[in-house]
Amino acid sequence: MLEIFFKTLPFFALIGVGYWAGRTRFFTEEATAYLTKFVFYFALSAMIFRFSANLSLSEVFDLTFVLAYFWGTAVVYLIATAISLLRRLPVEQVAIEAQCAVIGNVGFLGIPMLALLMGEAAVGPIMLILAVDLIFFGSLVVIMITGSRDGRVSPAILKTVGLGLIKNPMIVSIVLGFTWSGFAIPIPDPMNEFLAILGGAATPGALFAIGASLATKSAERLEVAGWISFCKLVLHPLVIAFAVYFVFPVEPYAAAVMVAASALPVAGNVYMIAQHYGVAPARVSASILISTVISIVSVSLVIGWVAV
Repeated sequence: MLEIFFKTLPFFALIGVGYWAGRTRFFTEEATAYLTKFVFYFALSAMIFRFSANLSLSEVFDLTFVLAYFWGTAVVYLIATAISLLRRLPVEQVAIEAQCAVIGNVGFLGIPMLALLMGEAAVGPIMLILAVDLIFFGSLVVIMITGSRDGRVSPAILKTVGLGLIKNPMIVSIVLGFTWSGFAIPIPDPMNEFLAILGGAATPGALFAIGASLATKSAERLEVAGWISFCKLVLHPLVIAFAVYFVFPVEPYAAAVMVAASALPVAGNVYMIAQHYGVAPARVSASILISTVISIVSVSLVIGWVAV
């Protein structure tokens, strides 16, 4: 367990450096925004494309795996939703809190860290998780927020969701990569080197950007943020573990990757959604900050548990 902690420590140390840079204003909010854009649209996209282009979709796609992750995530989503409704929150705030409870930082933190700690074979399962998060739950939160404001689910909402998916570079990179792989086209050496160099910037860039963005986050509504962090860091991996070990016959290695990925802290893109729609951004901000700090220890514990 201690060995795994020391392996994860450099990742969180990079987040810490980014936090220091943002906190001291050595790295401004504008600089952080541009770094995040570079990582999101270029470095991480190159990494994902390179990984997926060298994988076979028929070997990676596992319906049982997808159902297990969807089932476990939906259970936690419903629990978080029920608690929010009991607190008599508006539907749009219910949607945001439920999103925080189940959507982890799989893209920026999960892909580079779990690929290193659990092997590059972890990338295939992680991509399936990322696809479910983005396509289903990412769409659901937008539909719930806009639907609650309009009083109905209109074709315009579905158009917004569809365009959002098409414009998401992670989804585009996965689709293009698997398409490339499907045609069995070898990646030319110069192109492969280009993708490797550009993708190599994803890990340090993403971690630094996470830390720098955390520097602007506030720690308001601690009791709510604490509950959401508990859902994300404890409840989500526990329910996922129950799903893969007792409900669905998921292959052991893939099951371990799924549990580890479900233990990641709240994703930064939830804050982007909350800020865009003006729905409880301070609450989401606090949840990201608290869950990321706690995950320095909790992620190591979960990986150590599933890696036994």
